[in-house]
Amino acid sequence: MAAALLPLLGACAGGAPPCPPGTTAATVAEAYFGRHALGRAEVSEAEWRDFLADTLTPAFPDGLTALDGLGQWRDREGRILREASKVVVIVLPGADAPAARARMRPVEEAWKRRFRQDSVLTVYRSACVGF
Repeated sequence: MAAALLPLLGACAGGAPPCPPGTTAATVAEAYFGRHALGRAEVSEAEWRDFLADTLTPAFPDGLTALDGLGQWRDREGRILREASKVVVIVLPGADAPAARARMRPVEEAWKRRFRQDSVLTVYRSACVGF
């Protein structure tokens, strides 16, 4: 029995299995842009469209998906806080997480500067994608 498991353990140690035929390895970046802006009204739809047009689209001209979101978290005092957000999903075929992060950082920094945000949450995950 133990001898039968050795090939399987070796495969696990080598990292993620290869993608199935007809797909390619990619990194998926999911970025969460909070719309609450310090000292001013919430980021409007028109401001979002401008940011999408002048910052996100030039950074990722091959495409992206933008969704409406509602985030929530517990603050230090135990209160539940909620904030409208925009969730952007970007599929980057052939890119690893460090390369995806390098492309996302200028976009995150632009959002933080423009709308006085503390952060942008971005999640990076490996995937196999097919078109």
